Amino acid sequence: MPVYINDQFTDNEKATLHVSDLSIQRGFAVFDFCRTVNGVPLFLNDHLERFLHSAHAMRLQVPYTKPQLIDIIRELVQRSGIADAGIRIMLTGGYSADSYHPAKPNLVITCNAVRSTTQADFDKGLSAITYEYQRELAHIKSINYLMAVWLQPMLRVQQADDVIYFNKQSITEFPRSNVFIVTAAGKLITPAHNILQGITRKKILSLADGIIEVEERDISVEELQQASEIFTTSTTKKVLPVVKLNGKAVNDGRPGNISKRQ
Repeated sequence: MPVYINDQFTDNEKATLHVSDLSIQRGFAVFDFCRTVNGVPLFLNDHLERFLHSAHAMRLQVPYTKPQLIDIIRELVQRSGIADAGIRIMLTGGYSADSYHPAKPNLVITCNAVRSTTQADFDKGLSAITYEYQRELAHIKSINYLMAVWLQPMLRVQQADDVIYFNKQSITEFPRSNVFIVTAAGKLITPAHNILQGITRKKILSLADGIIEVEERDISVEELQQASEIFTTSTTKKVLPVVKLNGKAVNDGRPGNISKRQ
């Protein structure tokens, strides 16, 4: 499988980073992820804008312009021959001399087959739990998923599929996706603060405008628990309903009418 790493295309087996890279030593790197449909990257401009924003916010210098990145990604997709792929763009802190201070960033772009949710996944829905945690530098799409990975054994014990983070002010997000609720009054609401601005979230907000009343604001755990619908949005999940929260059915335990309008 082809990979683009630091100015050249190579095979996946030959793509390497030195152990001194800050992504390995300190988890210091940003990334973005988009998928292709029939070989065409979806919302590529939006994903690259967010990638560039994350890099700038992390004080990492991207070695290419956005048009150059688009050309690289398109060629990588063509070389892969995969119609429905996941494109992962990562910029690391570079080979640090002291394993602490950033150096010249390393750019790695991969293209692999990806599975996105199916109608069967949608019909089944998700079981979620809530957990108090605020992700660091939430506006940056970093590679730091320490808490999400650490929680996996607890999710298995509680027979849950995913976790919704909350802080003292509001629920925030899933580890890898955004969250929406529909209130009993029929409003579509999504958290406004301390989150990563998802691309699918952005599209949902745009599509919903004029169809249903939309608000971006803080949502308490209590309001989440009283919601008539809860669903998550992401590049691979698309729109996926939460049918059980903290062991209790959401409404009647089936996907709601708003989430069905995806």
